[in-house]
Amino acid sequence: MELVAILIAHSTVSVFFQTFFLHRYASHRMFTMSRRWERAFHLLTYLAQGSSYLVPRAYAVLHRMHHAYSDTPKDPHSPRYAKGPAAMMWATKKQYDAICDGTAEVEPRFLGGYPEWPTLDRIGNSWTSRLAWGTGYALFYIAFATQWWQFLFLPLHWTMGPLHGAIVNWCGHRYGYRNFNSDDDSRNTLTLDLVTLGELFQNNHHKYAMSPNFAVRWFEIDPAYQVIRLLAAVGILQLPERHQVARLEHDSARAGG
Repeated sequence: MELVAILIAHSTVSVFFQTFFLHRYASHRMFTMSRRWERAFHLLTYLAQGSSYLVPRAYAVLHRMHHAYSDTPKDPHSPRYAKGPAAMMWATKKQYDAICDGTAEVEPRFLGGYPEWPTLDRIGNSWTSRLAWGTGYALFYIAFATQWWQFLFLPLHWTMGPLHGAIVNWCGHRYGYRNFNSDDDSRNTLTLDLVTLGELFQNNHHKYAMSPNFAVRWFEIDPAYQVIRLLAAVGILQLPERHQVARLEHDSARAGG
């Protein structure tokens, strides 16, 4: 049970920094923070994701493309044009690698406004770092695993970042209910999204892309937004005075489930 708790803890911490730093901050700039705090969260994102670290610049570019071309042939990760989650994420990986190594042709509108730390990003995106982290996870399990089946958890630790991306982009555009009509397939997969800390309110997010709160209806709870509110209250980050707030429009705007 201890290793199950470790897996849940690693998943929760990893998905928090993915939604907080990579998604809401790097991709959308829903809030601001000082250079010092930006560096601190950048480093914490690397430590949380470890072997599956995602470079903020590449993540932001891909995510901005996703919003601009949601569920069209130009969308970097749309279930509509993929045979399965693995195929979708493999195609995304190739675009991610091309952005990281500078061979991708990126539209100027998708560039800029994201955190850059060349040294850390080069280390985090290197195979040396990924293998070192992966080896560390394996040694931890060798030291503490008590049953053979517990080693089946290891691939989840190794691929945590892309795995969360696959869950959000596949499930969030195939399963669930819709609060808003839209041209894409975005859906709210969970009514109480504690698993991905609000990320699976995709239909809400695609309607209000700049709202730091992904929840809209009374029964929807976005845990990451509550942390953002706390960090804003203690002065670690700043929410714009008139930041976009997601709200449920009149019934005719609903698309049903």
